[in-house]
Amino acid sequence: MSRLIRPDAVLVQAVIAGALSFAHLHDLAAAAGQSGWKAWAYPVSVDLLLVAAWRRLRAARDRSSWTWFAIALTASLGANVATAGLLDLHHVPAWLRILVAGWPALAFLGGTLLVHAPAPAPVVSEPEPEADEEPAAPEIEVHRSDTPEPAAPVQAAELTPAPVKPPAGAPGVPPALLDHARSIVDAHRNSTGEQITADALTARLGLPAPTCQAIAAQLQLA
Repeated sequence: MSRLIRPDAVLVQAVIAGALSFAHLHDLAAAAGQSGWKAWAYPVSVDLLLVAAWRRLRAARDRSSWTWFAIALTASLGANVATAGLLDLHHVPAWLRILVAGWPALAFLGGTLLVHAPAPAPVVSEPEPEADEEPAAPEIEVHRSDTPEPAAPVQAAELTPAPVKPPAGAPGVPPALLDHARSIVDAHRNSTGEQITADALTARLGLPAPTCQAIAAQLQLA
């Protein structure tokens, strides 16, 4: 499905301006003695030079692009002003006939220079010089005159005794219950500074005697 072309105010304005400028250039060339197809070739030549200069300006803004763009724009505007009644088209001055006759060669020269001239190389910024590296500080040897004190002997870490296996026939103790009993033992030791007894742990847990005995045996409680 083809897309519909929507009307645009700028597009309509461009078509109107192009058509009027094209007609004015044709009328001026015809008045200067260029009849037939030659009169129609002049507006095409002016518009092509204008487009080539504009494309060159968009690619690289060099001085020659502005020069040829100004020449083509002057030719187009000059034809519009000349045909507005300020110039008698029936008695065209000689200098204008010379300009119209010499325009094809001028337009060909401008188009050739714009299309085939090499684009200017992009400006590459030079890297900034790096700051001089600071000189390394001289190494200083330090000699100690005093005798260092002997290091204190490191006390051997107390070895934690391996947990005692419960006697045969004792009921098994779940790990969670054993951790709970161990927290009670630690809290009692931190608060009183003494080890809790097996009877006190049994009273705190409130569990059957065989289970408490198995817990006390694993925690090595008297």
